[in-house]
Amino acid sequence: MIRYGILSTASIVPRFVAALNDSGTGTAAAIASRNLEAAKQAAEQLGIPKAYGSYDELFQDPEIDAVYVAMINSLHYEYAKKALEAGKHVIVEKPMTLHVKEAEELFRLAKEKNLFITEAQKSVFLPVYQDILQFLKEGKLGTVHMMDFSSSCAATYNGWLHSAEAGGGALFGNAGYSLSLARMLGGELSEVTGLATFGNSQVEEQCVLNMNIGGKILGVSRISTNVLAENGLVIWGDNGSIRVPDYWKARTAYVTLNNGETLTFDHPCAHELVYEVEHFNSCIAQGLTESIVTSCQITTEIVRIMESLSETWRNRLW
Repeated sequence: MIRYGILSTASIVPRFVAALNDSGTGTAAAIASRNLEAAKQAAEQLGIPKAYGSYDELFQDPEIDAVYVAMINSLHYEYAKKALEAGKHVIVEKPMTLHVKEAEELFRLAKEKNLFITEAQKSVFLPVYQDILQFLKEGKLGTVHMMDFSSSCAATYNGWLHSAEAGGGALFGNAGYSLSLARMLGGELSEVTGLATFGNSQVEEQCVLNMNIGGKILGVSRISTNVLAENGLVIWGDNGSIRVPDYWKARTAYVTLNNGETLTFDHPCAHELVYEVEHFNSCIAQGLTESIVTSCQITTEIVRIMESLSETWRNRLW
């Protein structure tokens, strides 16, 4: 059983703890916050035996095997590095870092210390996408030509998303899902361009990414915190289409072929994070330093894309 220490009492933490419990291969052994009372309250609610009022205290706990970094984006690099230096395996919420050099350093440090590190990119582990991949490999959709990703959330969701200092914005907050899935389903992202709009904050409130996927598929990813759009993914091929509602946490996909045939891929589950947790725990048990699914190469490629887009947009404004 891999014993996890959790950094932060963020809104995603209860789902991660539930996924740990469902996995049967991991357990939440401690939780830390800069506010001890907040840590104690979360520990009581989630059935976690230890609560710490500082992150360093958790790092020093010899009974912690791995650390889950669930903090705001701008703190991912700093505390993932501290966890590695303390001899802990690390799972970092997406995006792993805001700068590609930081991601490369974390992977390098983990390898030097023979520790596992990964970005928690849940979408690529969802079983519905294994069904879709197999369907595409068998050529049942014909040649794939287009992918359309759409995601949105209310402006009140996670207030730090509107803070530049926290590493917020629609791009770093959400684009990792569509970029990772596009790469997995269609191949290397040979070109990604995009546009963004900014409100009163210095982070993008919405953005649209245009992707060349695998050299032959055109993709678009629309992300907004201004409107509540119809969230989902549509894949178009010669023979029909595949529609995936709420694609980043998908349980179901609907296939519609041009000949009138329909098919449904359905994988109901209580906690969609359980699949990534099972995989990461398996990697740790095997003594691996990275996952072949969320590898250093793939993670740094996507961070590089997001960093480049972010810099381009900001240089135009300021």
